[in-house]
Amino acid sequence: MKIRKPKPWRKLDNNALLFVANNSKKDTKVFRFYCDLKEDIRPDKLQQALDKIIEIYPLFLTTLRRGLFWHYLEESDLHPKVVEEYKDPCAPLYIKDKFNLLFEVTYYKKRINFEVFHALTDGTGAMEFLRELIKQYLLLCHEKEGLQDIMLTKEKVTIQDQEDDAFSRYYTKTYKKSGQKKKKAYQVQRNAPSYKKLQITEHVLSLKDLLEKSRELGCSLSVLLTTIYICAIHEEMPKLQEKKPLVIMVPVNLRKFFASASMLNFFAFIEPEYNFSENSDDFMEILEAVKRYYKENLTEEKMLTHINKYFSLEKHPILRFFPLLIKNWGIYIGARKSKDDVTAIFSNMGAVVMPEEYCAYIESFGVYTNTPKVELTMCSFQDEVTLSFTSRFDTTNIKRNFYRILDSLSISAEEKESEFPESDTPELKGLMIYKWFSFFCILACVICLGINVLVTKNSWWSVIVIAGTGSFWMALSIGYYKRHNLLKDIMWLYILITCGSIVWDVYYGFLGWSVDYVFPAISIVVLIGMLIVSKIQAHSAKEYMIYFLMAASYSVVVSIVLMAVGIIKKLQFSVVSSSIGFLVVIVLMIFRWKDFKEELQKKFHL
Repeated sequence: MKIRKPKPWRKLDNNALLFVANNSKKDTKVFRFYCDLKEDIRPDKLQQALDKIIEIYPLFLTTLRRGLFWHYLEESDLHPKVVEEYKDPCAPLYIKDKFNLLFEVTYYKKRINFEVFHALTDGTGAMEFLRELIKQYLLLCHEKEGLQDIMLTKEKVTIQDQEDDAFSRYYTKTYKKSGQKKKKAYQVQRNAPSYKKLQITEHVLSLKDLLEKSRELGCSLSVLLTTIYICAIHEEMPKLQEKKPLVIMVPVNLRKFFASASMLNFFAFIEPEYNFSENSDDFMEILEAVKRYYKENLTEEKMLTHINKYFSLEKHPILRFFPLLIKNWGIYIGARKSKDDVTAIFSNMGAVVMPEEYCAYIESFGVYTNTPKVELTMCSFQDEVTLSFTSRFDTTNIKRNFYRILDSLSISAEEKESEFPESDTPELKGLMIYKWFSFFCILACVICLGINVLVTKNSWWSVIVIAGTGSFWMALSIGYYKRHNLLKDIMWLYILITCGSIVWDVYYGFLGWSVDYVFPAISIVVLIGMLIVSKIQAHSAKEYMIYFLMAASYSVVVSIVLMAVGIIKKLQFSVVSSSIGFLVVIVLMIFRWKDFKEELQKKFHL
């Protein structure tokens, strides 16, 4: 049977749209799954294992690209390389305009790390990837000792299964807005400036002890830990803030309610809350309230409501045709507002199960994520539960309270020493130079304006200096922020220079030099420059196609409009430049029709 290859490009799933629009250096939307082994890592074997599982999960070999209306993931020829851990945990993986893979496999002593940008997969997909990676690695290291190759899944998962957009498949269009307005949740107070590095604290405890206590209290493990979490935060909550609900966001794996083997994001949230101004602070009463919330909200009907709610925005007949820039701003503003609806986050990744033969080589598994709030994550392996607290501000008291309450329930926890190498990522010297450059540009403008006002009042020559300095600063800013994509850099500078020259021409009474000479000359230079960059950097058609189309179309359309309204006086130059632009489009359509058509489909989501 012929195995279908993954699609050359695919749309982002519904959750991924949020992660792409709402990420930053402090909230990278990156999470780490790791495995501690009982032996030092052998990098060559780990690389071989990674090479093998990339053939099993080829959809991970993608880069994030921008279309006109949506982002999309595109198949990449980049090959992942195993390296020793070299940067802070959960550092950015998605860098705008840089075509890089959205995951990374590193190692440190006896630990194997798998970090991934959340737009690529969710916790369940990441767990499956790491399980297979560990299996393949141990098999390569110990096959001669009789270790057998055992399938980790009950049935073969196909590429089509992995790429299944389960949100789209289960969407039923039945969502109706409730009309209930959410109350703003209590926000954990930050008494000190945010830390630059993610603060990570891990503890290990017995799964058996946790389960016994949960059964004794008549609740699930998640309900018990959520209740303890609420109580731990409440102990640090000022009395005046108790009128606000304390809300814990809990991700829910939708595969438990809707059949899917998708490796894409497929999860929703529930938000158990407790209002201490209206209810008792007794532990058992809080436990009962949380248990009741879980029971009422963890149903297939409620989860389907979540799917319909979020997917209906993506399917909105008007919003879906808004340009990407506007969509991203809308998603970002909505995400920023919704942050006030949540106090903290609790992610229970459940049990990591490996074949018994492999367990002899494995010490533990763990998981944590970059977060703008305080987040508790949990996973278990055999009888060991690993709890991880992450935040970028001081949460020492919350963690102390949490483990003290656990101890009062006769559940002991031992702190796990998290070893990380010194980060050797280069300092952001370029950014500092850019900031100093911006300061000196402003300083020069202020000095010139001051001299103009105090000394030479007859003419406003400082306006010309300020305009020139501003143009120079803008050109360098575009070059700095778009440096990862030279073709996009050229396109931005093309628009800036041509528009800027027209503004200058108008300022001096419009002599026409900007449209008669500068615009056609720059148009030709830009097309030649793009050709040279594409050849030097050996770009494929999918990498250069859209920029040639944009530059050529801009040249043709603007020239035709200016000639039609009679602004251009020297027609010969504009005719030459627009003809060249038109021929570029024709050449791409004739000789690269397949790539031309595919690029339009990707960018416009046709």
